[in-house]
Amino acid sequence: MDGGTAIERVNLGGERSFVKEIGKLTMGAGEEFHGEGILAVTKALLQSGISYVGGYPGAPMSHLIDVFAEASKEILEPMGITYEQSASEAGAAALLSASIHYPIRGAVTWKSVVGTNVASDALSNLASTGVTGGSLIILGDDYGEGSSIMQERTYTFAMKSSIPLVDPRYDMERLVDLTEHCFGISEASNMPVFLNMRIRACHLTGSFITKENKIAQFNTNNPVPEQRYDVNKIVLPPQSYQHEKAKFEQRLPAAVAYAKENSINEIFPGNKEKYGIITQGGTYNVVMRALSRLGAADAFGNTDIPVYCLNLVYPLINTEIIDFVKDKDSILIVEEGNPNYIETQIATIIHAQGFNCRIHGKGMLPMAGEYVSNVVREGVAQYLAEEATGVVGELALEKNSMINLNTNKAQKYLPEPMPVRPPSFCTGCPERPIMAALKILMKERGKFHISMDIGCNLFGSLPPFNVGNTVLGYGLSLASSGAVGPALGQSNVAIMGDGGFWHNGFTTGIINAQWNKYDSVLVILDNGYAAATGHHKLPSTGITPKGMPSLLSIEKALRGVGVEWIKHVDSYSLEETIDVLREAMDARDKGLRVVISNKECMLALQRREKPVKAAALKAGRTVIKEKFGVDEEVCTGDHSCMRLSGCPSLTLKKSSDPLKETPTAHVDETCVACGNCGEVAHAAQLCPSFFKAQAIQNPSMVRRLSSKINRAMLAMLGAQS
Repeated sequence: MDGGTAIERVNLGGERSFVKEIGKLTMGAGEEFHGEGILAVTKALLQSGISYVGGYPGAPMSHLIDVFAEASKEILEPMGITYEQSASEAGAAALLSASIHYPIRGAVTWKSVVGTNVASDALSNLASTGVTGGSLIILGDDYGEGSSIMQERTYTFAMKSSIPLVDPRYDMERLVDLTEHCFGISEASNMPVFLNMRIRACHLTGSFITKENKIAQFNTNNPVPEQRYDVNKIVLPPQSYQHEKAKFEQRLPAAVAYAKENSINEIFPGNKEKYGIITQGGTYNVVMRALSRLGAADAFGNTDIPVYCLNLVYPLINTEIIDFVKDKDSILIVEEGNPNYIETQIATIIHAQGFNCRIHGKGMLPMAGEYVSNVVREGVAQYLAEEATGVVGELALEKNSMINLNTNKAQKYLPEPMPVRPPSFCTGCPERPIMAALKILMKERGKFHISMDIGCNLFGSLPPFNVGNTVLGYGLSLASSGAVGPALGQSNVAIMGDGGFWHNGFTTGIINAQWNKYDSVLVILDNGYAAATGHHKLPSTGITPKGMPSLLSIEKALRGVGVEWIKHVDSYSLEETIDVLREAMDARDKGLRVVISNKECMLALQRREKPVKAAALKAGRTVIKEKFGVDEEVCTGDHSCMRLSGCPSLTLKKSSDPLKETPTAHVDETCVACGNCGEVAHAAQLCPSFFKAQAIQNPSMVRRLSSKINRAMLAMLGAQS
């Protein structure tokens, strides 16, 4: 079978619409924009005269990619702007090569450090050769307890490659202004620039007065007259040594000069006290909230305490730091994350000047972790208590103690800690049965190592499945299993989504396995989208982000590099899935064996089908709604079905039978009738308590007659019994 059900997806359209957002992007000079921060940044790009834009979707930057995709025909094409949703972050970074020789502005975006890691080769070369036109990399910072990635900072990369890093203060007007200034910094320093957009910055709402969208001098409607060649732009010796020298002698000083001249950083002098706070732009509002709660600022951020807000966090502007610190006895540096690069650099600057200024930072604030309001408040309260003059310190200590006392009182009303809510597969997810099948196979043949991948499939490593052992990166599950199988004397078993396959899995995993003759089983979960990022289109979805039909086949790609053992399964047919997985694991002399599950993401399917059913119902046509349920009389209450399903719609219900002490299983109204719960119960030889029911709305005459006959027969049988 070639391509499975993928060919059916060619006509899939987007379920979401960004018409309202696109309307805001067309606002002219003097109009008032109101909306989210990420959309404001999108508007700022258009106001900056970009010639191209691209990126790879990932929270919290996906919105920018989505809006531009839908706005291609209405806005981008008339302005001559090239748009691309790249196959990976490396592809997005490579777009910026257009600005190396030519005076054209461009912007790309991706998710935080994980995206920067993927793009690092292109970025290192770009930072070395430098740029002519303004080049902006918008990073969706995903740091803290709600993060889905490892806890690292982009600051390291900015320092390593000498790329200016802007961490904007959360104010809509300032956010737009700084986005536009990023291009100025880039062109002044001939360096690409990072704009660090945290989740809160992306989703804040506010207003600003718009400007006209600016059509770039050179664009697809007015191309650059001729190509340019300059051997000094090639990253080879001796040019690479000259690039390194230029970074520190010319480029970074130029970035500092531009930032200083245009007041990129902000000083709020207060009453010129002998103490003060230095904070990143991204933590400024949290600091203000802490000061407000401690009685040292009002609700609008007005405070007597001097504050130096670093919107440009790399490179630091030494002269501004010296001017801020020179009359201070102490400062508190609020730097989120670790290592504490900013604190260390500022301490070095102060020491070099010979200032007698006490420096507080990670000693009063946590070494690592997200600086949320309560965390910063505790550190600021301690600082003010030790260093502030007059009643400021006493008031801060008093208010902080009162807040903690009230918090403790509130917590006493909770009889026990709130239950944890780990991420899980959505109701009806076609990836859930695969995890159940693997768990059943482990019961049959013992534990075996499974290399997981980035994406929804990673939820299989959590309860109730617990079948994922390791994860190393997007599309790297198969490659990461290379040494594990031989070490354990087992076949390598890896799971990968279709997003991971196209991102890195094909080139790094499949080819590596074929070249090195892996004894491997790869399960590809082809659900039609990069579902974890918000249903973004993939090469195998069947349609491009801009709506043009385009289908690349996963199976054809596999066969193109010599993979012969390929089988498709309907994951909702659990017994068939187990049989194919069993066959794949036993075929150890067949090289790489690939099992492809071709079932569309249930969330996307429901979003598309629900409006269709609602329209049919409104038109008076017959609509059938299916649902699974549990026969309470048959259910024994051992809950083994839940331990193999984990579906959110499969829950507990107090039994109406007084002889049953434990609650019985119950399927709630969120069920989408995927059938997995019943399949699991059957495949694992559990109790036969599951049933399938149909609710028929607007039934036809034939169905009405059939229903009457059935009811009559049931009544007769009931009377006889």
